[in-house]
Amino acid sequence: MDMHPAKRVSIVIEAPLESRLTDALVAAGVTGYTVMPVTGGSGRSGQWTRDGQLGRSGMVNVICLIKPERLDALLEAAFKVV
Repeated sequence: MDMHPAKRVSIVIEAPLESRLTDALVAAGVTGYTVMPVTGGSGRSGQWTRDGQLGRSGMVNVICLIKPERLDALLEAAFKVV
């Protein structure tokens, strides 16, 4: 099996922004990603759950595995959305 260097990028974002983020990633040259639901977590504002979110639309985790040389383009695209 051949091994190749890669970067794993995980972006947790509000579910209503998912399509804006994935569209921006594709436009930046990202050829693959996985979207998973997030049921809760903890951050600067403390712990949260999906039940406590406004509109209860929740959060999603968008995960990408990319070549290291594509990292800057991915981050620039993601920061325009978030």
